[in-house]
Amino acid sequence: MHTVAYKDLREFIALVEEAGSLRRIAGASALHEIGAITEVAAGMPDPPALLFDKIPGFAHGFRVFSNATTSLQRAALALGFDAETTPLEALKAWKSRRNELKPIPPRVVKDAPFLEHTSWGADVDLRQYPAPHWHKLDGGPYIGSGSLIITRDPDSGWINAAIYRVQVHGHNKVTIQFDHTGRHGSMIARKYWEKGKSCPVAIVNGQDPALFIAGFEYLPAEQSEYDFAGSIKGFPIDVVDGPVTGLPIPAGAEIVLEGELLPLSMESLSEGPFGEFTGYYAADAKPAPVMVVQASYHRTDPILFGSPPLKPPRFHFGLPFRAATLWSGLEQLGVTDVTGVWQHVSQLMTVVSLKQRYAGHAKRAALIAAANSYMGRIVVVVDDDIDPSNLADVMWAVTTRAEPSEQVDIVRNAWSSALDPRIPLASKQVGLTSHSKMIIDACRPFDQLESYPKTTALSIKDAQATFAKWGRFLQK
Repeated sequence: MHTVAYKDLREFIALVEEAGSLRRIAGASALHEIGAITEVAAGMPDPPALLFDKIPGFAHGFRVFSNATTSLQRAALALGFDAETTPLEALKAWKSRRNELKPIPPRVVKDAPFLEHTSWGADVDLRQYPAPHWHKLDGGPYIGSGSLIITRDPDSGWINAAIYRVQVHGHNKVTIQFDHTGRHGSMIARKYWEKGKSCPVAIVNGQDPALFIAGFEYLPAEQSEYDFAGSIKGFPIDVVDGPVTGLPIPAGAEIVLEGELLPLSMESLSEGPFGEFTGYYAADAKPAPVMVVQASYHRTDPILFGSPPLKPPRFHFGLPFRAATLWSGLEQLGVTDVTGVWQHVSQLMTVVSLKQRYAGHAKRAALIAAANSYMGRIVVVVDDDIDPSNLADVMWAVTTRAEPSEQVDIVRNAWSSALDPRIPLASKQVGLTSHSKMIIDACRPFDQLESYPKTTALSIKDAQATFAKWGRFLQK
């Protein structure tokens, strides 16, 4: 059975440091500086992971970890495989593994390190944790930019553990923002509220990267993120029953908050604004449900896991996991000879490469990709000699193979989100959050495959073989 090499966030950080990819930063302020350094580092050609310590105004040993999986190598490390290959081959390896994953249910244990330090009721003070004010125009400090929000469906008992943002409001209150009412966490909370009850919630700040990936995935309802993370790791996730809520909490967590999410009719607080993954503020502050924190727990010298949305192309992951899901979906729907799928600009642009077998082959793939590209406005289809992960290669195909008057199509009223900065506020307020998508067929015309001018460039296979033989002389 495949297994990853880490059990919790601390072991992952140790692996990152061993690989030479960790930078330790002392003395940076939680007010804007940690966020600014995180953004600058994420924009570097080989973005390092960051561990912030000695944060002014907070107890020594309280730390923040950011840019955990922003590089290809660390994203692959989180999945437990070697990334010493091309980006597309790494994604292909993940696609193959993902298709074969078997759920591994969590294992209940009796104790957890995060119970070393506990606060209850009136003693809870969230201000002890160095929650960063990530962007200058954010509405406040966010303890949850990469946090796992755990809820239980009151009808089926299904546990949902997904990523939602969490803003701190004073010593014992936070708000949870669910993005939209179709998210599983929101649907579960409303089931409690409709019965006149508060929703029990546990917030995990400092889970291991396999759980971060699982929480980021769009898993179907009733599927467990714990089972998915266990299948990534090759062994069960250890969980402990929360003392207040009884919810299963990862035993390896760093910081945990337990409490109740109140109905909006009972209490709300102004949440946001918050910088989004598009690189814009999508909305002003608005009312959000309040969680009253009844207990907080943390390990000795706790590490807050931060993964703030940043201006593209900076993204949470150096490997576009959802592109692998889309690639598998194309194959399952019978689109043959897909040689690669990639997403650029933080998933807002999807590229599909394929070997054309018939007229309309490229358009068929493009329409399916467009229908399943969340918020993406641009879908490009290229021939199999183009590496879809290489944006320069893709744009070469667009500028030399696509005739705009013949190979560009617009699909209207397609899947988007209120996070889209281009959708007018008035439309968002009435739930109109669709937009158009541009499809660019950057393939050689099917009837000209044989007669189209030959390229001077090495084939992908030849380029890889050349690098394998001579690459060590080209790198430092």
